[in-house]
Amino acid sequence: MADVAEKAGVSRALVSIVFRDQPGASQETRERVLRVADEIGYRPDNAARLLARGRSRTLGVMFIVQQTFHTDLIEGIYPEAERLGYDVLLSGTTPGRGEAKAIEALLSHRCEGLILLAPDADPGYLDELGHRAATVSVARRAPGAHVDFVHSAEGKGVRQAMDHLVELGHRRIVHIDGGRGPGSAERRRAYRAAMRRHGLESEARVIPGAHTEESGIETGLLLLAERDRGLPLPTAVLAGNDRCAMGLLMSLTRAGVEVPRDLSVIGYDDSHLSHLMPIGLTTVRQDALLMAENAVRFAVERLENRELEPREAVLDPKLVVRGTSGPAPKEPA
Repeated sequence: MADVAEKAGVSRALVSIVFRDQPGASQETRERVLRVADEIGYRPDNAARLLARGRSRTLGVMFIVQQTFHTDLIEGIYPEAERLGYDVLLSGTTPGRGEAKAIEALLSHRCEGLILLAPDADPGYLDELGHRAATVSVARRAPGAHVDFVHSAEGKGVRQAMDHLVELGHRRIVHIDGGRGPGSAERRRAYRAAMRRHGLESEARVIPGAHTEESGIETGLLLLAERDRGLPLPTAVLAGNDRCAMGLLMSLTRAGVEVPRDLSVIGYDDSHLSHLMPIGLTTVRQDALLMAENAVRFAVERLENRELEPREAVLDPKLVVRGTSGPAPKEPA
């Protein structure tokens, strides 16, 4: 600012007035100051100005780099944060970069609020974070922690998927679970409950997995190996998420299994990749935009009132029927 003032022939205080768009400078002076600033490449440091006032007005978002659904959530976080006057800073976790490191990086950059996408941290650590910054956990509940939660009604989504398959005549329905992934325990419980409700408890089978394509590929190879030993394929598979479903489809179609003629597949999330396949994926849609908007709103409201009790937003999922689910294949006579 001193450089701009010197070259424009005005005081530093007058330059500050111009950049803050405050009254006190003539139109001619404003134009000269802005022209000089453009010539020397000066830009006001908004972050420094906010920190001088004791605020950063920045929300930090921790996400898992390889999770496509997190991309959809981030796409919704940006416009809502901007609408409320906040910037967004991202910090990703990878197999070599854990959650603690990603979160501490956000805090070191003076993020006032934290939006954690599917955190794997224990409730004690989340509770500690909640007292350091306004914290929102998306897609994973941590009862007892001083943070807000935003997630979908996992059980309701699974029930919709299972009812759809049963109505299509499926009985041998397998579930690939998501291991420690967000919502996995709830989806697993809802699958078992649905099988009992439809009188199919004896057919229930949960295959341990993860929210990755590799997990789906491995499950497909397992089912194909069982078929080669004379065991029947299931007629339908409910995957832990879309990535897992896509991996399963890869291994099955490569082996000549036709979906959905021979076997139906349903994913979970309705991430943007589910629309890009040659055959659209039937999946349970989580409303990424609404989840993002609720997460940002919770964080901003908590920044304005740190005395708020922890809140929870539970959003309704919706089954989206596309091309990977169809009638159960007829059993041989």
